[in-house]
Amino acid sequence: MINDKTMNVIIVEDDLDAVNIYKHFTNQLEGFHVIATASSGTQTLEILNMIQPHLILLDVFLPDMNGIELLREIRQKYRGIDVIMITAANDTETVSEAIRGGAFGYLIKPIIIDKLVATLNKFKAVRESLHENDSMNQDYIDRLFQSNQKDMTEQVKPKTTYPKGIDKHTLKLVRQHIQSLTTSVSVDELSQIVGISYSTMRRYLEYLVSLDEMEVENGYGNVGRPERKYRRVIQTAMDE
Repeated sequence: MINDKTMNVIIVEDDLDAVNIYKHFTNQLEGFHVIATASSGTQTLEILNMIQPHLILLDVFLPDMNGIELLREIRQKYRGIDVIMITAANDTETVSEAIRGGAFGYLIKPIIIDKLVATLNKFKAVRESLHENDSMNQDYIDRLFQSNQKDMTEQVKPKTTYPKGIDKHTLKLVRQHIQSLTTSVSVDELSQIVGISYSTMRRYLEYLVSLDEMEVENGYGNVGRPERKYRRVIQTAMDE
């Protein structure tokens, strides 16, 4: 049902299959209606000369111009239109330019429909809140900005790579256990606490030593043999 609170949407995408998918799921959402589609930047600008939507779903790779360039032009000429980027471009420069250009969101192809729906619903909630309130307190403003910044910076954050033999899930488990350590422990002691083998525990502890998260103390075991013990490195305020 279309009413005066409906968010009108234009889809700018040169892949017809993608257009049909975005259109289908956008129109299914309450409060949204796709009023037009365009397959190029030129077509988009021609449409905007006649009608302005509330929101544009915009691809970066268009046949006649870069979507970031089109985003800048839209923001200059039509300040009331918001833009959500939907693109295969995941390089830091493009994402950074989208943020500087004022994009509301940034979705990477192949698109996850649940993420598209969530982003559209978030856009609607923010838009309605801005129109329904004459003023906002600082806490509410912080929530609006921090939520958007989190979504965008997640796209920029590089993936962490680990050396051979180091699994991120096991590493997380080990880190969780060493946070509670107040004294130095041996490999055997910690392997029993965490529930992994001696050799695996030794590998992860040595890795954490290389990251300066753990330090080694040389001592002696019960039978007088040299034994390596590990102590958690506590970061000081100056280190942080």
